[in-house]
Amino acid sequence: MAQKLPDIHKNPLAPIDMVRYSGASGDFNEIHTVPKVARSKGLKDPIVHGMLLMGWAAAAIDEWFPDRKRAKFTVRFVGMAHAGEAFVIEGILTTENAGELQIKDASGTGKLVGSFEME
Repeated sequence: MAQKLPDIHKNPLAPIDMVRYSGASGDFNEIHTVPKVARSKGLKDPIVHGMLLMGWAAAAIDEWFPDRKRAKFTVRFVGMAHAGEAFVIEGILTTENAGELQIKDASGTGKLVGSFEME
């Protein structure tokens, strides 16, 4: 029954997008916006907020199933995402009411995996 869902492509985030998300979310941890702070914590550059990726995943489900409600939605973060990377959201419907998704960068490196159930 597995059915591939249409890929959803996300343009690269600019550093200002991460600053805007910090303001919108109230998450002002500087590892998301200040390169010097991110590097001092052992990161190569500021990392994208995990909740931003999770929001993209939830929005993808809503785009794939605009007339249905999510009954269950879980994610696990599997890699750090950085500004400047393009992303693709891939999904598969495994049963009539459930599926799996993942967010990868352009090179295919996973950033988030998840599952969902629809009402």
